[in-house]
Amino acid sequence: MSKKAITLMMTAGLVLSAAPHSVLADPPAVNENADQAFDNKIIKKISPDRLYDRVDLLSKAPREAGTQGEYDAVQYIKGEFESYGLDTELQPFTFQEWDGGSSSLMVNGSTFTDDVHSFNGSVNGSVEAAIEYVGLATTEEIPDSIKGKIALVERGSIPFYDKVQNVLDKGAAGVIMFNGPGQAGSHFGYTYEGQDIPAVAITREAGLSLVEQLQSEEVIANLTVEGAGTIDKTSYNVIATKKPHKNKDTGQIINIGAHHDSVANGPGANDDASGVSGVLELAKIMANTPTDTELRFITFGAEEKGLVGSYHYASTLSQNEVDRTAAHFQMDMIGSRDAGDLIMFTPDGNKNLVTDLGASAGARVAEVVEYGKLGRSDHVPFFERGIPAALFIHAPLEPWYHSPDDTIDKISKEKLTEVTKIVGAAVYQIARPDTPALERARVAPGPVHYEFDDRPL
Repeated sequence: MSKKAITLMMTAGLVLSAAPHSVLADPPAVNENADQAFDNKIIKKISPDRLYDRVDLLSKAPREAGTQGEYDAVQYIKGEFESYGLDTELQPFTFQEWDGGSSSLMVNGSTFTDDVHSFNGSVNGSVEAAIEYVGLATTEEIPDSIKGKIALVERGSIPFYDKVQNVLDKGAAGVIMFNGPGQAGSHFGYTYEGQDIPAVAITREAGLSLVEQLQSEEVIANLTVEGAGTIDKTSYNVIATKKPHKNKDTGQIINIGAHHDSVANGPGANDDASGVSGVLELAKIMANTPTDTELRFITFGAEEKGLVGSYHYASTLSQNEVDRTAAHFQMDMIGSRDAGDLIMFTPDGNKNLVTDLGASAGARVAEVVEYGKLGRSDHVPFFERGIPAALFIHAPLEPWYHSPDDTIDKISKEKLTEVTKIVGAAVYQIARPDTPALERARVAPGPVHYEFDDRPL
């Protein structure tokens, strides 16, 4: 691509990657009416009811990676892709899951009746010592007297790592942590390499009861973690491929992705049954729509375990496939009625082809979408392989993110539909056969000005 062509594209408001991922060879001449007419071939077919009903079905039960709930969802997604006539495969992979073993707590010689759950990564061991309350376990709150004692810690304010490390640095022999305000249950907490003291979580109510007890008497606890460690589990990616028209194949690939797993004990209506429904809806509509570009519709497993599925999938791509992949669109949590506005996140906080197309499509379909900087989702492994990628999500997140309250009644049909329309219009901008792949200036996306938004998730 010539310097002149690049300059003209940037003048038009399009910041595109250099070869091999750049797709515009000539400066664009805007034809908004033509673009909107082509958008309608996709967006008018999108059904809000269909989108909502899929979220409802998928969120009937948790879909934690490696469980029967995830496998049932995988079979449903596979069946849907196949019903659209798409070539579909399951890609199994192994990941390591933490098994907390058995944890127990004795307080002043009596069995602690509250649910006790070991931290992910906690070492096995048993310690008997006095309990001392250290608040949020900031460095300022922890007294020297914690040495040799079990630290009672409230969750919040600073990361788990810092809390454990702060009490460990002062010589604590164990950790009992209770939830913060508004947080339920006792399934939380992580320790990291080198943090070799037993650590368990209890409910907020039980923790506050211990705090109150400490005000009137010394409390001696026997804290035990045994049988904790990692076990191998299997999760799946579901991959459906729509081949381009054989006489108009540009050789390029576009991915549209979401993750189908949820957190443990969470129905995951918004996170991320919403994104999966969007992927399925676009797959259904585009399955019989002529394209000059190969489309891959992918739902990833084990996102909640550290983006394991998407990293696995990206690692299996040949260099030829990477070179031919023009864009990766990731939809994660696109339907919450109580989350903030739509934003496109890139891992490095820079514009790319996906955000250019997303902003342009947003301007045509709803409104211009801003962009920001964030990893933490399945767009990251593609970015790391040099593929233009962005995450479509509403931010700030809703209050019940990663909780049992992420249920279908919190889903907005309007938000769900709008994001699916924007992504669909952006994808079709590349994939429609008259471009081909945006090389003909008359159908290139129009110039759109969109700003960086330093918005938190």
